[in-house]
Amino acid sequence: SVREQHLVNVPVIKPLLILVLSGCKQLGGHDTMTCPAGHFIFLSNHPNITMRNIPDSASYFAILIEFDYTDFNCLERRKAGTEKYVQGPIDSLLEETLLQFVHWSAYAPPDLWPLRRQEILQLLMLQGHERVNALVEPPTLSHKLHNLILANLADDLNAESLSSMLAMSESTMRRKLTAEGSSLQGIKESAKLGHGLHLIQTSLDPIGQIAAQCGYLSQSRFTDKFKQLFGITPTELRKTRLTETGQ
Repeated sequence: SVREQHLVNVPVIKPLLILVLSGCKQLGGHDTMTCPAGHFIFLSNHPNITMRNIPDSASYFAILIEFDYTDFNCLERRKAGTEKYVQGPIDSLLEETLLQFVHWSAYAPPDLWPLRRQEILQLLMLQGHERVNALVEPPTLSHKLHNLILANLADDLNAESLSSMLAMSESTMRRKLTAEGSSLQGIKESAKLGHGLHLIQTSLDPIGQIAAQCGYLSQSRFTDKFKQLFGITPTELRKTRLTETGQ
């Protein structure tokens, strides 16, 4: 039988660590790189990366963790190069560290999450993945807007409010976003879905409730948008979490 392939052009605004547990992930067009089960891909915050999720005989499953630009301050920063990702195997130490992060962040205060993300970065460096500290690029206007929207998710800030908070006109903000290959609506979607990503992997709240917390009135719309961005549905991702925690 022909295996299903999900092609998704992902607007990566924050560095994203993807741990493939079942199936495989492909990145790129002509220069395709495959990441099989038991391996990770750490994506830089470049604007767009084409990815395919290819199920095995069972399915495609992955754990996804977003990082902030400031998380990399614990590393000796290298100048960002042309590479868009770092790939490697998931050994037992990395797997345990990542599972601890997922479990721990379910009840730890958000202010402490960066410490555990930095722990993951330092572990990757010690395991020989030195290029990790060259992946992240300085925050752009898109990054700044992403953080503002995420910090005020319940308020659903409009373009006028956001441009005022950035001390620029709305037309200037939109022009700069266009130059970055981004859009305000796309950033809003990314911020809301990134928050949903965290809640799905660190809580047992129903998907419908998580959709509402992310500002979606419809669970089906949340599911559709989530799959467009991350290449996997919230329910599929939740199954991954349950499998990994032995529930």
